[in-house]
Amino acid sequence: MLCFINASGSKRQQPLAKFEPQRRYATLVALAIEGMATVTDEIIDLHDRILGKLFNAAKNKHQQQFQASGKAINAKVRLYGHIGQALIDAKQSGSDPFAAIEAVMSWDAFAESVTEAQKLAQPEDFDFLHRIGESYATLRRYAPEFLDVLKLRAAPAAKNALDAIEVLRGMNTNNARKVPADPPTDFIKPRWQKLVMTDTGIDRRYYELCALSELKNALRSGDIWVQGSRQFKDFEDYLVPPEKFASLKQSSELPLGVATDCDQYLHDRLTLLETQLATVNRMAQANDLPDAIITESGLKITPLDATVPDAAQALIDQMAMVLPHVKITELLLEVDEWTGFTRHFIHLKAGDLAKDKKLLLTTILADAINLGLTKMAESCPGTTYAKLAWLQAWHIRDETYSTALAELVNAQFRHPFAEHWGDGTTSSSDGQKQQGRKHRPYQPEVWKQPRTDFLHPHLRPVRAVSHQGGQRRRARLDLRARWPAVPRVRPAHRGTLHRHGRLHRSCLCPDAPARFPLRAAYPRPGRHQALHPQGRYCL
Repeated sequence: MLCFINASGSKRQQPLAKFEPQRRYATLVALAIEGMATVTDEIIDLHDRILGKLFNAAKNKHQQQFQASGKAINAKVRLYGHIGQALIDAKQSGSDPFAAIEAVMSWDAFAESVTEAQKLAQPEDFDFLHRIGESYATLRRYAPEFLDVLKLRAAPAAKNALDAIEVLRGMNTNNARKVPADPPTDFIKPRWQKLVMTDTGIDRRYYELCALSELKNALRSGDIWVQGSRQFKDFEDYLVPPEKFASLKQSSELPLGVATDCDQYLHDRLTLLETQLATVNRMAQANDLPDAIITESGLKITPLDATVPDAAQALIDQMAMVLPHVKITELLLEVDEWTGFTRHFIHLKAGDLAKDKKLLLTTILADAINLGLTKMAESCPGTTYAKLAWLQAWHIRDETYSTALAELVNAQFRHPFAEHWGDGTTSSSDGQKQQGRKHRPYQPEVWKQPRTDFLHPHLRPVRAVSHQGGQRRRARLDLRARWPAVPRVRPAHRGTLHRHGRLHRSCLCPDAPARFPLRAAYPRPGRHQALHPQGRYCL
């Protein structure tokens, strides 16, 4: 039950036995559906990893074989270089070319070297796909059950690939060893053609491998979706149903911030433009434009003050010289000694802690800066992609990120230095100057105030409930953003800021069970979009 609660994003363990029967069963059904979606996504993700690992292993073995024959190839190239030079000299002097070859090496040795060169030569379509067949037994251990449990649907572009999957399902059910006559083959790429289509017919192994590979690619592109999945569901499920959209449009109840009638919208905007131009003209004549003046030479705008004053910049430079230059992983290790946040990154199966904390923090850092495991492994001597990928697969998950972030937030809240910024009940903006637009008539009492006070007169802060590290706190969220059409949000009650809709993968607070909390925003529908307009990070 706890697994289902964690999967559904709940941060509290509700005593279900105390619920009334209708609510209790509804909660269990919701958690079961959410748990099934999580398990389905994990199964597909695991299949993707297995295929990627098999392809990488085949590619590495192919490269190792080519490198092993590199010395022999180089020796043959040098030998034929000498023979070619001897033939050129014989042509220029008019001597016997066969005698020139025998002057370099005997004729029997030359014939033997030609045979060896033919063995070393690779075909024109030099590829490693033929080695994928060596891992066919690995896929057969789970592929029949994997295909049997997924409810797949396809767009027209991937219909042929889905038909091939249906053929594989039928073969698995009937325990057939040969591919039936006239199977779908339009999905087979030219790269696979020579392996699948042989002189004796269709090769069963490579046909199945090609179909599973195309299934992986179609799931990534969205051409094939899975019913009951969260990450691989149909794109149409994210949209308003056509029937509901038509009903809302007919009743003029579409939740849009603008008029749906084009003529009315243009009339309103032109009216607003004329009003604003008249206001600017009147203010310009009275020389009352804020931070600007219109003269015969044109418009002059007063430049903004420097974000950092010169005196403050000198202090910043002085402090930067005092601070030691340390590696970020060493800094994270020191923070871990204070807080112990790495103890939450336990093994998925055994529940053990990571043996190498530095390697664990390197993997987390690769997620944090969006560098990726491959480039991180190349940047860190002594680190391999395999080690980082293993740690990411077994120790780094949504729930481990959430609990570790909660540990850091609580440690920062308990630090005495944090008291200088208040008791944690309110939250201020970051102080940056955001570009905004005025959305109400000119009011002198407003324009005489500082610039940041009238940038967003249409927005107001709201109070909402936040749960960080198991502690229930109220945070005053300032929803001032650079986009004016932000819907107002009612305060959440007895829940978290993330109880509505799907979540942003860019959220930094512990309530967002994002696997990669520092990656770019991932647009999702739902009320959580209102709390994070245009992908702004969570407070």
